[in-house]
Amino acid sequence: MATIEKGGSRWLIAAMGTVLMLCLGTVYAWSFFQGLLVREMHDVYGWSNAQVAWIFSLAILFLGATAAWAGAQLPRRNPRWVAMLGALLFAVGYAVAALAFALKSLPLLYVGYGAIGGIGLGLAYVTPVATVSKWFPDRKGLATGMVVMGFGLGALFMSKVLAPVLLGLTGQDLVSTFLLLGAIFLVLGLISAWFMRNPPAGWQPKAMVKAAAKGACAEDDPGLTVPRAVFSGRFALLWLVFFFNITAGISIISFQSPLFQDLWKRVAPDLAPAALAGMGATLVAVSSLFNGAGRFVWGTVSDRIGRAQTFRIMLGSLIVVFALLVLTGNPWVFALLVCWVLLCYGGGFGTMPSFICDVFGNRLMPGVYGAVLTAWAVGGIVGPQIFAAFQDRLPAADASRWSFIVAGAFAVAGLVLSFLLSNKPVTAVPAAKAPAQAPARSAANSTARPAAKVPAKAAARKAPAKAAAKKATPRNRSGRGTPGRK
Repeated sequence: MATIEKGGSRWLIAAMGTVLMLCLGTVYAWSFFQGLLVREMHDVYGWSNAQVAWIFSLAILFLGATAAWAGAQLPRRNPRWVAMLGALLFAVGYAVAALAFALKSLPLLYVGYGAIGGIGLGLAYVTPVATVSKWFPDRKGLATGMVVMGFGLGALFMSKVLAPVLLGLTGQDLVSTFLLLGAIFLVLGLISAWFMRNPPAGWQPKAMVKAAAKGACAEDDPGLTVPRAVFSGRFALLWLVFFFNITAGISIISFQSPLFQDLWKRVAPDLAPAALAGMGATLVAVSSLFNGAGRFVWGTVSDRIGRAQTFRIMLGSLIVVFALLVLTGNPWVFALLVCWVLLCYGGGFGTMPSFICDVFGNRLMPGVYGAVLTAWAVGGIVGPQIFAAFQDRLPAADASRWSFIVAGAFAVAGLVLSFLLSNKPVTAVPAAKAPAQAPARSAANSTARPAAKVPAKAAARKAPAKAAAKKATPRNRSGRGTPGRK
């Protein structure tokens, strides 16, 4: 029997999931450190754009790969412990990164922030999304959009609050700054992860007990498994559309601050480096608001117009925006267009959890959603590395132009494939089940047909004879017929 919702516990779980995502989403402020390391601290470390970009790319790679594994494990694991392990590893990644800065070791940065921190990101990212979707079967787009909105706002938290304050307190010392960041994320991450738990068996919110909620997950198909879902054509289409949407947006995220500063240099050459860095940090902060809002807004919109239609609108608008970015030389127009890119980028993450739930059902959602996040892992390498290669090899103006052309091409490819998407759920009948049922049905039909063809008069004539024979047969105490004597 279904358990009716009591109190506001599910909203508390959603709120704490948002706090956890806020900590994890600070990874999106990497462009703040990208410019700092390559430009202001180039004499200290001597690293190129491509070398520093690999730190962010590896973090996203391990995020996506680990999320795929964690999604498959969640149905058998306690989400609280998975999330807490992720928060712990994410904080350890910052501590190892601090050691890497002290030793001026780029490989150790790859291991610490990239691999260890990325694994923590993957474990902790997929858990709140999968858990909250179970608590909100009646408001999937709104609830999961709210949770992943926290991830998008993490860049604002880092670029305008944490990083500037801590760098000011430590005198631009990255070692101390990253140690303090690790300590902050350890405390906040573990506390918020503690609240992650699944609803009781048979639990349903009041709205779904009274009537089936609009936009509820597809009915679970017992014949469908995670491997069969992941190797289906529908999943391949979802993965590719998600990949193109991510790649178009994440390339901007990883280099928005340096690109914005280069544009201001061309417009106002007299601006001091500190002023340029402040402008870049401001764009990171403001665009993160759009990244977070996009996850919530587009997720809610998809509840009304459908998931596939939402992706088509987002990708179509991105094509127009990237074309305008190629043409514009105005920093303010550039900033507005970047904000729209981040709005649609975040919208992909706000829409995809509900899309997976609609297509593959609530039971398979954690495993399939974790698998689709591998598109994030691949996009996190492809997009930033293309932009980094242009930045290192071309003049600033040409690098920006070609970066936007390539990003626009990804959006075009995603839009074309999105017209093959469908909002309908996938169903699968086990291969062994269908042949076993066919003979049984045919046998039943073959025995039923002769009886159906017996005329009513013939049946009436046979009835008295059967009754007489039954009456004439002697019965013993057990009710069995007694054999006649010879």
